[in-house]
This record gives sequence, structure tokens and C-alpha cells, in this order.
Amino acid sequence: MSDRIKMRPDTITTHAGRDPQRFDGVVNTPVFRASTVLFPDVESYEARDGDDYKIMRYGIYGTPTTFALEEAVAQLEGGHAAVALPSGLAAIVAALAAFAKSGAHILITDSVYHPTRNFCDQRLRGMGVEIEYYDPLIGAGIARLIRPNTTAVFCEAPGSHTFEMQDIPAIAAAAHAKGVAVLADTTWGTPYFFRAFEHGVDISIHAGTKYISGHSDVMMGIIVTNEQYWLQLRRAVADYGYCVSPDDCYLALRGLRTIGVRMRHQQQSALQIARWLQRRPEVKRVLYPALEDDPGYALWKRDFTGAASLFGVVLNSTSPRAVAALIDALTLFGIGSSWGGFESLAIPADPGKHRTATQWNPGGPLLRLHIGLEHPDDLIADLERGLEQMRLAG
Repeated sequence: MSDRIKMRPDTITTHAGRDPQRFDGVVNTPVFRASTVLFPDVESYEARDGDDYKIMRYGIYGTPTTFALEEAVAQLEGGHAAVALPSGLAAIVAALAAFAKSGAHILITDSVYHPTRNFCDQRLRGMGVEIEYYDPLIGAGIARLIRPNTTAVFCEAPGSHTFEMQDIPAIAAAAHAKGVAVLADTTWGTPYFFRAFEHGVDISIHAGTKYISGHSDVMMGIIVTNEQYWLQLRRAVADYGYCVSPDDCYLALRGLRTIGVRMRHQQQSALQIARWLQRRPEVKRVLYPALEDDPGYALWKRDFTGAASLFGVVLNSTSPRAVAALIDALTLFGIGSSWGGFESLAIPADPGKHRTATQWNPGGPLLRLHIGLEHPDDLIADLERGLEQMRLAG
């Protein structure tokens, strides 16, 4: 494993999580469906309940298919170990639950994915956990908010919908100085474009539904941890009874094999389209850290090796009816939740209504665009038609 850690990401995604000679030369780890696992004797049966979550013990803890995916993602990101869950939200829930207890204080970025906020407000608060939202741009200033009962700081970079970059190394240094764990939703950066553990993250959380799977046909969450928090996190996942279909793990692992070529292509298309949109009179600004004039560009350039193809577009003041006309006129962009697949998507967004620690007032309606694998010139032509319909409806 040490040799593979030194390998470049494309080599890791090609070779990690597979051992053809173990399965009669089969290149891909087969799909193992299992519930009951038999043991040769009482001694080995009774020994199954230790802390080794990488052996077959019962179907809920995984099969060789599950382990192959977990191993590959952990190696790609440079973490100690990983565990797969049935959705990105399940991964967030399990990770936060590992640090949640009555009387605990958890810090959450105000730019967080809304379902994460909903879980914190509706579930963790009800368990006696104090949730405090903080300015995503706080950086090292997070030290002022950490208390003796703070158990975790939760980051998300860039922010969901609003795309602010966070100074995660500065946040991590301040948190670690006080013995507090740093959790991060790193779905946008993926293990391919963001090496979370090299920047101070202790627990990295992914919606594997998105770029890891890559084909809009799998629900998947993956948590990668450092060695310090592995058992604490893995036991929490086991206690909640989460398990993942081996068929879904197989598909996610197949998607991971091509994440590099997909993300590089989608990044190139996203940059071309984002720059075209910046020149349009209907557009107030584009929210994309990979653009040189974006406020988060310096942090993105320092910490990331690439950019996802998801970004925001703030339109000049126009009516909701006109914005809907724009989206409805698109033929290549689908209207739907999620992102990271091969297809382009466009949805309206209003993240300001969820903010509590900071205000979000971009000066116009917000669209969130995901750029897929279509030719960027065709997507630009589609957006041009949509903008024309917005003008006619405005």
C-alpha cells in the first residue's frame, strides 16, 4: 500500500481495490452478495466480533466487493480507511453522529448543504447537541468559537450553492490545537482533486452518488478517515445499521476507474462555459472558484488540483417567471437534483433563506449549473436559447 500511495491519482484509480489473481484472474472484483457467513469452528466464529471491519463476518459489514471500493477510495484520497454507506446524506449523518452526544457543541459552516443543516436542526438539537453555524470565511478565527465541549468542526468547500472557499488548513490547525476533530464534505473536490488529509481534515465525506459513481444510477456515500478516528467512526456506522448493496459498490468502483478522464474533461468544459457566461449582459457574476477573479480562487489554487464542473450563476435582476422561462427552454440541461453525472443539469436556487450566521444577498436570482460530458459549444448554444427566452419573458 505504501508504494501505491506514492503513485499518481490515475494509476491509483486504475489499480487500487482489485487483485485479479485472488479471483482466478478476473480483472474486476466480482459482485459478492451475502448475508450469512459461515465459520469453520467456534473459535473463529467467536473471534469475528473484533475491530477488524475488513474481514467477512456478516453481510451488513460488507463483502469483498464493498471492501474493494472502500480500499480504492481510501488509497486515492490518502486516508487510513473508508466505509461505504447508502447515500451521501447517510455518510454525513453517520459522521456527525460519531461526535454527537448530549451536551456536545458542534460547529457547522453556514454554507452547508441544506439536508445537513436540516439533520443538525431537526435531529441533533433534539438529542441535546448544541449546533452553532459559523461564517465559512472565518479561517483561523474559528478558534474563538471552540469551547471545552466542542467535539467537531464541520466544513464544506466550496459551499453548497454559494461556492465560498474555506481555508481548511487554517481551520484544521486551530481545531487541532484544541483537540477538536475536523469533518469536511468534500464531494465537490472529490478524492481526485482534493487530498483532504494533506490539508488537515480528519474525516472526509463524499456523496459517491456524484462524481465517484459518475453515471446517475447509484446512491452512495463514502467516509474516509485518518487512523485516529477510524474505529470511532466505523463503530458509529455499525451501530446505525448502515449497509450498502454490493451491486451498487461494483458500479461505484467501475465509475471510480474513469473519474480522472471524466473530471478533467468536465472541468475544461465548465471553465469554457463559465467564462462565456461572464461575458453575457444577463449575468451579474459566476460563482466558480476556478475562475481567476473569484474571491476563493487563491485558496482553490493552493489546495486543489482541479475543479468540479458545478458552479453558480447570478443573473441580473429579473422575475421568477423569466428565470423559469430560461430553464424551461433548455433542451440539453436537465432539471433535477444531484450532479456529477455524465449529463448537464440546471436548477434555480435560493440558499439565502437557509443562512443564519451570515447573510446571502447576491443581487439577483441564482442558477446552479452542472456541466456534463456534452460538447461545450452545444451547451453554450442551449444556454443562449434559454437566455433569449428569459429576455422575452422578462
